[in-house]
Amino acid sequence: MVTLPLHKAGRYNYVFLYLYYSIMTKFRPCIDLHQGCVKQIVGGSLNDEGAKTNFISQHDAAYYAELYQKHNLTGGHVIALGPGNEEQVKLALQTYPQGLQFGGGVNNTNAEKYLEYGASHIIVTSYLFEDKQFSFKRLEEIKAITGKDRLILDLSCRKVNDGWFIATDRWQTITDLEINLDTLNELAKHCDEFLIHAADVEGLQQGIDAKLVKLLGQFDKVPMTYAGGARSIEDLKQVNDISNGTVDLTIGSALDIFGGNGISFDQCVQWNKQF
Repeated sequence: MVTLPLHKAGRYNYVFLYLYYSIMTKFRPCIDLHQGCVKQIVGGSLNDEGAKTNFISQHDAAYYAELYQKHNLTGGHVIALGPGNEEQVKLALQTYPQGLQFGGGVNNTNAEKYLEYGASHIIVTSYLFEDKQFSFKRLEEIKAITGKDRLILDLSCRKVNDGWFIATDRWQTITDLEINLDTLNELAKHCDEFLIHAADVEGLQQGIDAKLVKLLGQFDKVPMTYAGGARSIEDLKQVNDISNGTVDLTIGSALDIFGGNGISFDQCVQWNKQF
């Protein structure tokens, strides 16, 4: 057995702790916008007529952007669910410049505008598909505008049999692209992060899709954030455990600032302060 001198042992322990805490799951905040309001909805219910709604905030998007900025929460996303949200999107991004990502209807004609508003990254899904097929041509077009380092690919999905397939058009159109390690490896060459909403459990507050998170946890080449079903501080612990700390977690409807009673915003802030 080799015994390290005390000063060296302390140094190695510090390095070990740094590496341990730097790869733990973090809470990522969100601002979901629907029909010009901050809302929390049941993801699978979203369509042209509306959506089943868990919560409608009395506050505008700037209120939440200021809250996240105050607590130094980075990597959160603003998502526009359908039309009528432009004013609130701009307000959020300008309130917390470079602190929030934006997605929702982004394409090659408007991506630059949202970067100018102050988005740290652009999140893209539907634009990248033509007739349910992934278009690398469109990916290169959007990447030419954002650069790889400011592009997030939204791999939000729905379960089909024993797999998960990317869903576009407000999660209503299931594409032919399956989420697996081959897909993740190929797409990671073109973006800075992945965002994955599990649409089938989004907003239900009945627990995360653990099998999906475990699959995502096998991949660690780019950061990724999972959203869908989280309901308590235990879900942060579970995601950390089953993903080996490589997947971050967004919590929406269960959070007290969105009318929930499963977990408080302060608990999430304190969780992140561990790192």
